[in-house]
Order: sequence, then structure tokens, then C-alpha cells
Amino acid sequence: MPVSDARVQQAISGFVSDLEALIRQAALQTVEQALGGAPSRARAVRKASRASAAPTKAKSRAKGAKRSAEDLEALKSKLHKYIAAHPGQRIEHIGKALGETTKELRLPAQKLVAEKAVKTKGNRRAMTYSPA
Repeated sequence: MPVSDARVQQAISGFVSDLEALIRQAALQTVEQALGGAPSRARAVRKASRASAAPTKAKSRAKGAKRSAEDLEALKSKLHKYIAAHPGQRIEHIGKALGETTKELRLPAQKLVAEKAVKTKGNRRAMTYSPA
């Protein structure tokens, strides 16, 4: 029973397209492994949970608006209590624990250092805070 040339060509082209798809898939997997893998569902969930755990402002102010003296004093007191309970931490860790940004904590921390209620060790991002 003879096989027509058209059927042979169709079988060959089907085989070639399947082979190309397998080669592409293998190449993509190799690249993903070399680059640390593609973002998986678990990685996306971890990233989303980190974003939701990011510090947020309790009260929103207009851009450039100053904080009230009462707000600053309350934040300064909260910061001092945290530093007394957890000495030797950097401002980034303190901010995460208190739910504040480092930018929001900068002024109260400077005031505590100026009042000598808190002492620092290190420079810039390596600076740690301890009770005086």
C-alpha cells in the first residue's frame, strides 16, 4: 500500500513543529533556572505580603505640611520606648516594627539624640540606637 507524498510531508512537518516546541520549552526552562527561576505563585504571594506589611502613614497630610507638636511628641515617646526595649537596632528595623517610614522617624530620632535620651553607634545606614 503506497503512502502519498502529501501524507509523508504532513507527518514530517508535524514532527518538526513538535520538535521545535520541545526545544523552545527546554531552552526557556534552562534560561529560567540560570536566572533563578520564573516568578512562581509562592514568590508572588510573598511579594504581595511584603508590600502589605510596608509601613504606612497613620494620618495623611498635605504635601509639605508639618506634623503637629503633639504628633511629634507621641512618635518620639513611642520611639524612645521601643529603643529602650530593643537596643542596638537600626532605624530601618525600628521603622518596620513601629509601622513608620524611616523618613517619619528621622526627626524624632534626632530630637532624642539631642536630648541625650538615646545614643548612637555607627554612621549613616549602619547607625544603631541604644538608650543612654
